[in-house]
Amino acid sequence: MNIKVVRGNPTPEELAAALAVVRFRAAAASATPSGAGAPRDAWSDPSRIAAHRVPAPGPASWTRTYWPS
Repeated sequence: MNIKVVRGNPTPEELAAALAVVRFRAAAASATPSGAGAPRDAWSDPSRIAAHRVPAPGPASWTRTYWPS
């Protein structure tokens, strides 16, 4: 990897800080697993359960318990 300063005259400390950031970002990008974005099964998604509003309590609320609104 070659790094070239195009403008300015950085101090050795500034150059070391910039190089540390670049190396850290490169290491983080290469350490990311390729299968990290795999889609999850819909049955195991907890938001599926809480996606619908819970029916309001009342005399016939038991009839609306498992039906989507």
